[in-house]
Amino acid sequence: MEEIERARALARLLLAESIPRRWSHSQGVGRKAETVAHLVGEEAPALVSAAWLHDVGYAPDLVVTGMHQLDGARYLRDVAAADDLVCRLVAHHSCAFIEARNRNLADQLAEEFPPVEGLVSDALTYADMTTNPVGEQTDVKLRLAEILARYGDGDLVAESIREASPLIIESVRMITAALNEG
Repeated sequence: MEEIERARALARLLLAESIPRRWSHSQGVGRKAETVAHLVGEEAPALVSAAWLHDVGYAPDLVVTGMHQLDGARYLRDVAAADDLVCRLVAHHSCAFIEARNRNLADQLAEEFPPVEGLVSDALTYADMTTNPVGEQTDVKLRLAEILARYGDGDLVAESIREASPLIIESVRMITAALNEG
């Protein structure tokens, strides 16, 4: 619990004043992760912590590469001394490897933060992609459409999300199925 409280407080510090809408989204993602954490066993604290912290790379003082997943993970590793699994989850959340490839950062991402496979990664994607920008629950397809509309055709983030959409939808399907089994 201490790890999660620390993550929540750090996310609040980095996002609440500088980008309040992103803070609202992060609060919703954190709460959503708490509802699915039981699915990932001992990785639950890392999942919930990563959910609270997943978008800290948008904080104006942390932007280096312009890829929020990588910038956030580097800050968490180098400054906040966060848990390795939390850093890796933040670095790779919601199919970040596609955006990294499109920004020519794929080697840096993979070398610095080995990908996280399995249900814990799917659970973070589920929490992120079923939470809208103001922190409310939404359908994954509506969330993807909102991201595409916000960034616009031709934008690197929009094109990366468009390419990642089938993988994101599959992650949401996997967690939804696991929830329905339990």
